[in-house]
Amino acid sequence: QVQLVESGGGLVQPGGSLRLSCAASGFTLDYYDIGWFRQAPGKEREGVSCVSSSDGSTYYADSVKGRFTISRDSAKNTVYLQMNSLKPEDTAVYYCATDRPQALSCQLDKYEYDYWGQGTQVTVSS
Repeated sequence: QVQLVESGGGLVQPGGSLRLSCAASGFTLDYYDIGWFRQAPGKEREGVSCVSSSDGSTYYADSVKGRFTISRDSAKNTVYLQMNSLKPEDTAVYYCATDRPQALSCQLDKYEYDYWGQGTQVTVSS
């Protein structure tokens, strides 16, 4: 059974850090581009970051550039999102998802992503 499971969310103060995990079962994450998305209440789901399966290149939305880092651990079949210097506007449910390998770098069009996890809540508040 193909499954993605996110974990690592929680409540953190502004300026704090969290590391989200996206663990796969039933397939190998290395064969896919992986994206992280988030959805705040009343807002559209937006792309945060992705990592390419072909060359490991990464992409970040401007809103998180310099603060978030995406990485893979092939041995654990897991992708991580390290989030530093968190802000209240980062509060959202965070999802990971898979995309077919792109010819060039990965992309963050949510409609192109196939398998999705159930999401993990991140709340940034004092």
